[in-house]
Amino acid sequence: MKCLLASTFAAIVAAASMPANAQTPGGGNTPKQQCAIGYVTGVGGSAQSMREYLATPDRDKYRYLADNPIQCQVSDEGRASACTGITSLRHERVSVYDDIDSATMSVVARVELDHGTYPVIIVVPKQDVRCEE
Repeated sequence: MKCLLASTFAAIVAAASMPANAQTPGGGNTPKQQCAIGYVTGVGGSAQSMREYLATPDRDKYRYLADNPIQCQVSDEGRASACTGITSLRHERVSVYDDIDSATMSVVARVELDHGTYPVIIVVPKQDVRCEE
């Protein structure tokens, strides 16, 4: 009887704590994106370029965007890789890929490159992503 009571109590505690863990990645206070498709309005680019862009003072962000356009290597099969730089996105439909950290996430977006438009995995600020309803 004591074993049954203890296991029931443990199950209740575990069930009560599950929703809190599911909504916060890594136990943080930020709700995790729970969508597969979304829209991005803002900037996106390679992980390194986004770190640099986010660290740039507000007065210099436009210059950084203009001086570091996104560039990728495109294979014969049409796959973009080894991207550098940053691009501006206006209500671009994206596939949500993965959380990077508390401030950014990676998405797959169609990006205009020198030789056409290609799907590219880029990093975007989380606040710029809106889930499709």
